[in-house]
Amino acid sequence: MGEPSTVATIEKPIVERRFEHLVLDFLAYLEFERGLSRNTLDAYRTDLLQYGRFLEERGQSALEATPGDVSDFLEVLAKGSEERPPASPATIHRKSACLRSFYRHLRRDGLLDTDPTASLSTPRRSRKLPQVLTRGEIEKLLGQPRGTEPAALRDRALLEVMYACGLRASETIGLDLSDLDLREGLLRARGKGSKERIVPLGRKAIAAISAYLRGGRPKLVGERHEARLFVNFRGGPLSRQGLYKIVQRHARSAGLAGQMSPHTLRHSFATHLLAGGCDLRAVQEMLGHADIATTQMYTHLSGERLKEVYFQAHPRAVEG
Repeated sequence: MGEPSTVATIEKPIVERRFEHLVLDFLAYLEFERGLSRNTLDAYRTDLLQYGRFLEERGQSALEATPGDVSDFLEVLAKGSEERPPASPATIHRKSACLRSFYRHLRRDGLLDTDPTASLSTPRRSRKLPQVLTRGEIEKLLGQPRGTEPAALRDRALLEVMYACGLRASETIGLDLSDLDLREGLLRARGKGSKERIVPLGRKAIAAISAYLRGGRPKLVGERHEARLFVNFRGGPLSRQGLYKIVQRHARSAGLAGQMSPHTLRHSFATHLLAGGCDLRAVQEMLGHADIATTQMYTHLSGERLKEVYFQAHPRAVEG
């Protein structure tokens, strides 16, 4: 009776080490032979470890995975769950490319005879315009965290900062106390590639942060020495999943459930600035876009502002 359990306890770590060995070997190939960047290597490592956990839950190994296993993995990511938002087509596209490259490498090394990604189909990268909230919807959302409880003060500051500065989710949870200059009304954000930028803070965002720093954060952090601005109930750094849940909870309360996500606030920030007459280059700098073409998509969402200016200025736009 004792032998099967002993075998089981030995086999699982061996399988896990085997998969990690395959991943490390693949990443070494990408780094030293393909010369890929550190950011790309980190992304591929994260993708493969996520894939490995998916296979482990199925009792499957990477060398025995079928095309169905790979397709199911991508489908689960695309659907999302209560704990995790649905992955975007761009993310699915990247993870698919990672798995294809991984399995091609395994075949080159003679570890596989067939490639489970050979017939893999991936969604086309969508060019649809992002979802944007109206100014009225923004007011409803930002007004949801009510009261003076620490969590309410944190959530209010969190939402105000994301909309005031157009931050990505990773940039928001990565903010340190030292990134704030409330006297000058400025915030330092660290974006993709560790690039830093300075973004102005509006009066309401400053007021919300100040209230959180006075009456919310100290109670959440307690005796801990925590550098992060936004923390969870245990006083540690707020995670991406935690941020997503906060935004979703208040979106439901505001009647804005559905495709609402932290990134919706970033889209709304950019669109509302352009609609208000802000210079495209200034919006590009505040968003941290390397290419202004990425920022230009928001000009398509500002038609209402253009129509308003047109009808105000053109002498023959309206009847006299």
